[in-house]
Amino acid sequence: MSKHNNQEESQHSVFLKSLFCGAAGGLIWGIVSSIAYFFSFSEVSHASFILRSFFSGSWTEGILGEVISLLILIILGIIPALIYYFLFKKLHGIMPGVMFGIGIWVLILIIMNPMFSYVPSITEMKSDTIVTTLCQFILYGVFVGYTISYEHHDRRVVPERTQNEA
Repeated sequence: MSKHNNQEESQHSVFLKSLFCGAAGGLIWGIVSSIAYFFSFSEVSHASFILRSFFSGSWTEGILGEVISLLILIILGIIPALIYYFLFKKLHGIMPGVMFGIGIWVLILIIMNPMFSYVPSITEMKSDTIVTTLCQFILYGVFVGYTISYEHHDRRVVPERTQNEA
């Protein structure tokens, strides 16, 4: 197999892992957000605010609403992972993921806040909610960023080491 084919296959593999990483991050941090909401660490559950901002009814308040919201969040979690893959995959370390998570938090909870009627504005949020949601977004950013960067770096460095050792 040629070096070019190995690189293409490797990049394809990193891309697919990035999609999976975004979906897994949406699932994991959506569940964490729901738990934080349940225990009153936050006024807003990331999973449910997506659904409740656009639909009303008692069904959005129950377990069905949480499950549907979580499925939506899994799908939406892929978008930031793709953005990170295309723009920041070559960055190393945890700090790019931290900054990416903060950026997503600012985008969703400050800039896009008017779209989400269920979410209070940043000036109306309790400090517990601000800190909790910011930490959740930072953890999501680190999860996605570090995973994608590690995979990208690992796929590029390991084949080079193997060829140099041969």
